Amino acid sequence: MIDPIAKKQQEYYEKTAAEYQRMHVNAGDKHYRALSYIAAMSGVWGISSFLDVGCGTGRAVQFLHERAFHVRGVEPVGALIEQAITDRPILREFIQCARGESLPFPDASFDTVCEFGMLHHVRSPELVIQEMLRVARKAVFLSDANRFGQGRIPLRILKLLLSKAGVWPVANLIKTRGKIYSYSEGDGFFYSYSVYDSLVQVAKWAEDAYILPLMPQRSGSWYQPLLTSECVLLCAFRRIPDVSQPGS
Repeated sequence: MIDPIAKKQQEYYEKTAAEYQRMHVNAGDKHYRALSYIAAMSGVWGISSFLDVGCGTGRAVQFLHERAFHVRGVEPVGALIEQAITDRPILREFIQCARGESLPFPDASFDTVCEFGMLHHVRSPELVIQEMLRVARKAVFLSDANRFGQGRIPLRILKLLLSKAGVWPVANLIKTRGKIYSYSEGDGFFYSYSVYDSLVQVAKWAEDAYILPLMPQRSGSWYQPLLTSECVLLCAFRRIPDVSQPGS
């Protein structure tokens, strides 16, 4: 059974599907920056195939396909898939309808599984990540929100302290007046989420994991990107390549 808020978010995307590109996709934005990083790293890590979870209208699928990677995308909202195919008919064979909590692929089906701005719309992101880790062979990339890099500096520090004390869920419950989620016209229904929330889960699967900022920064802060970037990219690799050996 679909969570009621997930159903509302699906309805939001169905209503705004025709405007999805204008509202959520911009050349050179944070997720484009993430895609550029991922494509650049793929040669070193021997990555050739991708699965994009919650692919929307297929921006990442098209980006990776154009760079000769084998790529598939899953998206639970039929209207977004239809919009993707309308805008770019070639994507018809690459995108299918499925939810991140139940990916229709065997274990280790893809070199890499990634997501771009999807997890902050999910009430239980750990369930989606569990599936992503199951399906991935070599790497997982999370390009998503970081609540610790949002708001004024005192608020960022407070959120970090509350999280470290284990009481952020209670504080967020009070903040949202018992709803847990928030709503905006530009993003629909979303939850308070940071990629850092998922670091331990992903790091247990990986041999190497690190986080990159996705927002332009001029700060020399020691807390970059934790307290300075509102969106970050978590890169997790299952096997560290021996770059000293040609073709490794």
